Amino acid sequence: MKTYLQRMGRSLQLPVAVLPAAALLEGIGHWLPQNWGLSQFLQIGGTAILSQLALLFAIGLSIGMSKVKDGASAMAGVVAYIVPVYVLSPKNVALLKGINVKDVNPAFNAIAGNVFIGIVAGLIAAALFDRFHETKLPMALSFFSGKRLVPILSTLVMLLISVVLLFVWPFLYDALISFGKFFVGLGAVGAGLFGFFNRLLIPTGLHQALNQVFEFNIAGINDIGNFWANKGTKGVTGMYLAGYFPVMMFGLPAGALAIYKNALPERKRATAGLMMAGAFASFFTGVTEPLEFSFMFVAWPLYVIHAVLTGLSMFFAALMHWTAGFTFSAGLVDYILSFHMPIANKPYMLLVQGIVMAFIYYFVFDFAIKKFNLMTPGREPIDVNNTSDQSVEVATSDDDDKYMIAAKKIYAGIGGHDNIKVIDNCTTRLRLQLEDTGKANKSQIMSANVSGINVLDKTNIQIVVGTEVQFVADALKKLYDNNVVVSAPAAAQKAPEPKSEPVSDVKSGETDTFYSVANGELEDIEKVSDPTFAQKMLGDGYAVVPTDGKIVAPVDGTITTIFPTKHALGIKTDNGLEVLVHMGIDTVQLKGEPFEIKVSDGQKVQHGDQLAQVDLKQITDAGKKTDMMVIITNMPSVAYMKYGVLNQEVKLDKEVVKVTTK
Repeated sequence: MKTYLQRMGRSLQLPVAVLPAAALLEGIGHWLPQNWGLSQFLQIGGTAILSQLALLFAIGLSIGMSKVKDGASAMAGVVAYIVPVYVLSPKNVALLKGINVKDVNPAFNAIAGNVFIGIVAGLIAAALFDRFHETKLPMALSFFSGKRLVPILSTLVMLLISVVLLFVWPFLYDALISFGKFFVGLGAVGAGLFGFFNRLLIPTGLHQALNQVFEFNIAGINDIGNFWANKGTKGVTGMYLAGYFPVMMFGLPAGALAIYKNALPERKRATAGLMMAGAFASFFTGVTEPLEFSFMFVAWPLYVIHAVLTGLSMFFAALMHWTAGFTFSAGLVDYILSFHMPIANKPYMLLVQGIVMAFIYYFVFDFAIKKFNLMTPGREPIDVNNTSDQSVEVATSDDDDKYMIAAKKIYAGIGGHDNIKVIDNCTTRLRLQLEDTGKANKSQIMSANVSGINVLDKTNIQIVVGTEVQFVADALKKLYDNNVVVSAPAAAQKAPEPKSEPVSDVKSGETDTFYSVANGELEDIEKVSDPTFAQKMLGDGYAVVPTDGKIVAPVDGTITTIFPTKHALGIKTDNGLEVLVHMGIDTVQLKGEPFEIKVSDGQKVQHGDQLAQVDLKQITDAGKKTDMMVIITNMPSVAYMKYGVLNQEVKLDKEVVKVTTK
């Protein structure tokens, strides 16, 4: 059930991602003079999106929850939604019950547009698609076989559910409204509790389910919809949104500064890169996961403190009736758009509260890290007697390179041979199946200098290594095949040192210009549907959703790596930037079939030179995404990146970003 709800939360991100368009239209519409026709036109456009949220949820869940992403599942979601909306409209309920429309229970006025109905429709459509999209009917009915069958079945199933709702909906709706009224009745305390539990649920991914209750119209609260539609009471509408702004724009970035301050001197540079990237994402866009996941597990008491402080911020903003709203998240972009909404109440005071929250976060984080010796990023012990590096004894020799040493640390950290079932990898991650992920020692794994760990469930774990993952995976397989025994050491001994590496050849203060990697739609890397790329665990960059299969070099440099599965390759610029070109999402599973590589290892390339010809249809037919990603993997060497364009159609020769080294 937990895994199912986590998938549901991720799937809801698709329709939620549409909401910033509504915010943009509403925000600009209210910034402009209200007697302008353009102002009213933009506001109506924003309302058009907000009024169809339930339908968007049905489509998003029907696609996101189905195992094979296909337009037929979306069609089934639409059908599954419109059936109960029409059948249970007040006039049809009156017809079915043989009563006058005026005598129909008012609850049926809330069927159309209710997000709860959209969620149910999307989940049922996805389940039916997974079960029946390959079903073959007899020859006479063969036209309706497979994917065409799913919308038909969705109609029949939702008709049956409509019959149930005909009798159950009034009671269910009353229960939802009673819950909403109860929380609204708690006032500022309710807002604080919502903020506290929202943060606590983020590690499980279940916070999205909680958000639906308060931010949309499941229980009649609908804080996002009401705020952008200027409905409700000024100073009250937005109370479940406003308190996030001081935390995400000021509090968390200040907490990141405290984490950097307490990093060991030897690790301050690496920690600075991680914290700066996370702080910027939190402040500008309200995307907090890169920061939160950096200390969520390794210093969980600090995360509980963060949840408490979030609750306090939500409580205080609601108590003072300071309100602003967001559609995507509480960053600077949404704050600016919501500032001039008529229903926003003293939004400028949230900036004052934000400054106060910054001081609180900094000093509380700093105190807690020191007082409880929390292992925040950059504070992992370096002592050679550290047990996290000495938890196993494995044979070492002068022939061990850095990949084998990393593999041995990971091998020890995941419990050795007896706890391993499958060793696999994609371009950047080890994808491991274990007997029990609960036996994994995360400190031991992190001592291998990996970028992150993602425990998916009891048996699946992913370890983000980077573009050299293939070599670590090969070494790990050697350890497994040789059945290396894991045992506690009799006495601490110095961990083997990796072979000396050449001094970094990054040229300081130089600028490389990056161009589009394909013809298509330029995409913010944070919007990519793979969290490893979206959370910038490998580095920063951009993506292009291509319209044709010609993939070209985005920058001048030398080909350093061509992955055996052909779906990714590495380029190094003359200034020393290391660039990963990753073609598609999860396309490692396609074993190179859609990719025809046009370059060779060690070849010099100029931007615009063809790297590969890709069969996009073959990728989409396999249920994969075609996003072409360009990632700079040695971000600690980057001083700044200046984007020229974003989220627009681009051609092969279109300049995207300039990157300057430190």
